[in-house]
Amino acid sequence: MASSPLEAAARALRAGGIVVLPTDTVYGLAASPYREEPVRRLYALKARSPEQPTALVAASLDVLFECIPELRGRAGTIARVLLPGPYTLVLSNPARRFRWLNGPRPETIGVRVPDLSGPGRELLDGVGAVAATSANLSGGVDPRRLDEVPAELRAAADACVDGGELPGMPSTVLDFAGAEPRVLREGAASGAEALQRVAEALSP
Repeated sequence: MASSPLEAAARALRAGGIVVLPTDTVYGLAASPYREEPVRRLYALKARSPEQPTALVAASLDVLFECIPELRGRAGTIARVLLPGPYTLVLSNPARRFRWLNGPRPETIGVRVPDLSGPGRELLDGVGAVAATSANLSGGVDPRRLDEVPAELRAAADACVDGGELPGMPSTVLDFAGAEPRVLREGAASGAEALQRVAEALSP
């Protein structure tokens, strides 16, 4: 019996392949985060500089905390306040986990827990976590539909999952690893509002 597209995509990720998948923001290009080789393949396919970090995208907060047990205290509170949601959070990574995702700052890591439904939710639940970046060539437009993903990426991917039309705005990137939190990229949600929510949660 032929497997479903989602089963094929999950198998491809576990085997070290590359998959185009829908998130809560834009279509992503994803690989298994647990080994360096698939991530390097993702970088080469996208023509992405190895100095550029890539987010660890987890199916749930529980999975995220399993992947990075050091996310306790302040970092854990920040994650619980903003995730799941359309944010990428740069947090301290004292054990330097997933060093192949973190570019020149291995002591930090970018993490996401998207607010997903449909096939994207099913796929991420099935594999637990992925390394993911927008499914475009470096500098290209963020795709909101599968047919907006560059043809060469779709052809090179081991599987493509169609989740229909997505919002089309990438995640808002917030850096909480430095002395003062800052917005690195405005995206699908207000960075200033997110910083305010975190400040209120952390206030004594």
